Amino acid sequence: MASLVRKTVLRTTVLACLVGAAGSALAAEQITFVSQGGAYQQAQTVAILDPAAKALGITINQDSAPDAWPVIRTQGATGKPTWDVVDTPTQDCVRGGKAGLIEKLDFSKIPNAAAIPAAYKTEYSVPYEFYSSVLAYSKSKYGKNPPQSWADFWDVKTFPGARALRNHPFATLEAALMADGVAPDKLYPLDVDRAFRKLEEIKPHISVWWTSGGQSALLIQGGEVDMEMIWNGRVSAVIEAGADADYTYNQGILQNTSLCILKNAPNLATAVKFVNQAIDPKLQANLPLNIPYGPGNPAAFDTGIIPAALAAKLPSSPDNAKKQAVLSAEWWTSESGDAALKRWADFVQKK
Repeated sequence: MASLVRKTVLRTTVLACLVGAAGSALAAEQITFVSQGGAYQQAQTVAILDPAAKALGITINQDSAPDAWPVIRTQGATGKPTWDVVDTPTQDCVRGGKAGLIEKLDFSKIPNAAAIPAAYKTEYSVPYEFYSSVLAYSKSKYGKNPPQSWADFWDVKTFPGARALRNHPFATLEAALMADGVAPDKLYPLDVDRAFRKLEEIKPHISVWWTSGGQSALLIQGGEVDMEMIWNGRVSAVIEAGADADYTYNQGILQNTSLCILKNAPNLATAVKFVNQAIDPKLQANLPLNIPYGPGNPAAFDTGIIPAALAAKLPSSPDNAKKQAVLSAEWWTSESGDAALKRWADFVQKK
């Protein structure tokens, strides 16, 4: 397990309460919280974890796992996990729930989830932060008539140029269907055959099938491609660094990490209280002030904490969210989703 988990305990907030005349200090309630490390976990520590610990009077011990799913399975198999709450892609929460590894949430104990749209929640998870797969393009290449839809991305005559797509079916199949005329709110269940037929059309024109966010950023920053699918945070960073690029949220694919609780979590009751506190609108509004990700709870945009100029850039702001499709973790963890994942490898490898 050590190879799977980077125990980078970024910060442990220890709170104690004094009780009795003798003033003896008792250890506070605690949880072990797991996220993905790096600048992201540092930002959420300041924005959410420390304030939540203070508000609840609990200790939050942190671990880091860039890919939590293998550890969720390993700990689940023991029946005595050491983790309590995990921040992970929603698919992990749903897949784990179906496998009996993740707790089904009692939303009567999570009142802050009431403001969150049903499309963002599952019976095993609540959204924690949002990002989008968007269409980015070279400003100088396309001038005043840039591509603004996936149909434009597929239109190699009107919009000639080098293109890149992610080497993964998540969001890529959805983009292909929107390019073929499917409305963002009518994507699921995905017509997989139709999506792959559409992808066959554009495949000869794809210069790079990127495999990491860093690679996608370099492609547009260095001018190796003229347009590509890319995560909004990556393209925003290269634009701020001076890249001659722009992007649109139109027909973006809205995705999120979620909070879920391991089955038989050692501190279940405290974990539930923490999940509710972590999606408090004010704490959620703190997150984009520290790192440019969209809050999981849309009520954060009503707090007055997020400046309007910043909100306009965030993927989950109401104005941007309504332009996009929401990736369905439920579908991608179904038998059809698993089959599409297997089919993808054959599609990419086939000449």
